[in-house]
Amino acid sequence: MGIRSVLKGAVIAGIMVSVGAGSALAQACEETEFSSKTGQLYLDAEQAAMTNNDYVTAANKMNQLKSMGLNCYEEGAVLKLSAYINIQKGDRKAAVRDLLSALDKGYIADKDRAQTYYNIAQIYLQEEDINKSLEYMNKWRQAGGKPDRTQKWQLAVLYQRVDNFKEAIKWAELVKAEDGSKYDQQLYDLLIFLYNQADDKAKLASILEEVVAHNPTERKYWDAIAGNYFASNEERRAFEVQKAMYLAGMLKTEDEIMRIVNFYNRFNVPYQGAKILEKEMNAGRISRNLDHLELLANLYQVAREHEKAIPVIQAAAEAGGGGAMYERLGRSYADLQQWENAENALQKALSMGGVKDPGTAWVQIGQSRYERDDRSGAREAFRKAGNRAGRSWLGFMDSEEATASALDCFQYQSALLNVTNEAKICKRLSVLGEDQMTDNCKTVNERLDAAEKAFNEAPSCRGQRT
Repeated sequence: MGIRSVLKGAVIAGIMVSVGAGSALAQACEETEFSSKTGQLYLDAEQAAMTNNDYVTAANKMNQLKSMGLNCYEEGAVLKLSAYINIQKGDRKAAVRDLLSALDKGYIADKDRAQTYYNIAQIYLQEEDINKSLEYMNKWRQAGGKPDRTQKWQLAVLYQRVDNFKEAIKWAELVKAEDGSKYDQQLYDLLIFLYNQADDKAKLASILEEVVAHNPTERKYWDAIAGNYFASNEERRAFEVQKAMYLAGMLKTEDEIMRIVNFYNRFNVPYQGAKILEKEMNAGRISRNLDHLELLANLYQVAREHEKAIPVIQAAAEAGGGGAMYERLGRSYADLQQWENAENALQKALSMGGVKDPGTAWVQIGQSRYERDDRSGAREAFRKAGNRAGRSWLGFMDSEEATASALDCFQYQSALLNVTNEAKICKRLSVLGEDQMTDNCKTVNERLDAAEKAFNEAPSCRGQRT
C-alpha cells in the first residue's frame, strides 16, 4: 500500500469521528436537529456515501443541501460529511474547503479541532503542498496534538522538504530515541542527509559508524565516512577507512587502489604501499606502465629495499625509461656494492642519453672502478666527469698514493737507520777486542750495504736520497 493510500485512510478515519447528525457542534450553535426536508436528503447522501459507496450521488445531494437554507447544526453536519465524500472522490481541495469552513464557522467541537487540523495537514501532504501541510501540522500541535512515532517522522520529513534542517534533525532524533535499539534504515538515511546538509560532521561520523555496523558490506556508507573525514581535513582517518575498504575487497578499480598506494606513500609507510602496488600489478588490476613501475621502485628505495627495487627499475628501464632509468639502476647497484653491474648500467645510461647530469654518472663509474682496484680506469672516469666531485676523487687518490709511497719509503728509511745504529755500536765494541764482538756485528757491514742499496733503489724514496 502506498503512502497516499495510507494518508487517505487516516484522513477518512479522522473525519469519520465527527461525521454524523449526532455529532456535537460548537456551543454557539443552539440548533440540535435537521428539519424533515433536509434530514431526509442528508440521510440519503450519507447512505449513498457510506453504505453504497456511490460518491457521485452523495456529492450531488450534498450540493442540493448546500444550496438550501440550512441552520447551523445542519450546515456543520453537511460540511463534515461533504469533506468525507470529497476525500473519497479524490477532490482534496474541496475537502479542505469544507473542513476550513467548518472550523471558521465554529462547527468543529474543541475536542475535535486538533484532529481536524491534522486531517487538513494530511490532505495537503497528499497534494504535495508541503508548506501548507507543515502549517497545519503545527496548528495541530498548538491545539494539543501529541505526535506519536509516525507523526514525528512526518514532521522530520516535512521540515527536511522545506530545508529547515535544524528542525528536521530535532524530530528525526526524537524518532531515533523512540526507536531505541530498533534499526530503521530509512530513518538513518534521513539523518545522514540532514547532518551532511547541516555540516554537523561529528554527528554525521557517529551515525555513519552505526550504519556501517548494521551494513558492513554496503560500500556507499564506507564512502560517506571517508568523504566526511576528507571534508574535515582528517586525512589520516580517511586513510584508515580506505584501508579497511581495501582489505574488505571493496576497492576494485585502478584509481581506487592507487589512492591506497598513494596514501601509504604519503603517510610514510612505503614498504606496505610497494607490496600492494606490486601485488595488484601482478594481478592485473593496476597497469604495468612506466609511471607505476617508477613509483614502485621509489617506494622500495625509500623503504631501503634495494634488492627488491632493482628488478623493478630494470623493468622500468626496459619499458621505455631510457638513460635516466638506467642511471637510476646503476645507483641502485652501487647501493648494494655490486660495482660491475653499477658500471654496466651507468655506461648504458650514458650511451642512451637522457642522463641529466653525465658528470655525476662518470663519478659513479669512477667509484665502481676504484672499488674494483682499477685505479687507472677510475682516474680516467673521474677526469671525464670534469666536475668538483671528480676532481675531489682525483685529489683523494693522489693523496692516498702519496701516503702509501711515504709509508713505503719510511719502511726503507727505518730499516737503514736501524742497521746504521747497529754498525755504530759494533764499531765501539771493536775497540774492546774481537772477543767482545757479537755474531750480529760480524754481518753488520753486509747488512748495511744491503739496506743502503734497497733505500737508494726504492721508487718511493726518490728525492729523499742524500
